[in-house]
Amino acid sequence: MTRRTKLIASLATSLLLASCSSSDGGLPRLELAAPEAYRLGPGDELRVSVFGLDAMANSYAVDDTGAIALPIIGAVPVAGKTLREAEALIADKVLARNLVIDPRVTAQVQTYRPFFIAGEVQRPGQYPYVPGMSLMTAVSIAGGYTFRADTKQATVTRTARRGVATQDTPILPGDAIIVKEGWF
Repeated sequence: MTRRTKLIASLATSLLLASCSSSDGGLPRLELAAPEAYRLGPGDELRVSVFGLDAMANSYAVDDTGAIALPIIGAVPVAGKTLREAEALIADKVLARNLVIDPRVTAQVQTYRPFFIAGEVQRPGQYPYVPGMSLMTAVSIAGGYTFRADTKQATVTRTARRGVATQDTPILPGDAIIVKEGWF
């Protein structure tokens, strides 16, 4: 082999290794900090109570239109809202119906919408969200990585936006995670 052939072979090998080591396809890195306040969405289940209206104290699922159906006041659109914003919307509807003079509403997320994980994990599928979870927690819930997995990063789709997540990246309800195959 000539020196030129060795140099070309070395350069080709380096380029091949560089392209294999980066499986993110140029996607932006997801933030390491979770958003300030949780936003409600379809699939969440809320526990709502209104002081003085015992008939309304119950659990309500956010339907596919993004609303919860409460007795007496009807549908309340809560998708994209924080819990405090949802409480204020419910209080406004109670006040508008003159059901209570000073409505005091409390809402809690009883069940979060699930997250989804696919690719190089032992048990891909849909799993219940656990508050405060990271990519590593999500992979652990799915049984861990396969021997072929890229353990350094994964692709996460969050509300129509895709990005790259590392082990410490927070995972949110509704996230779709894909753990790709690692080459080296």
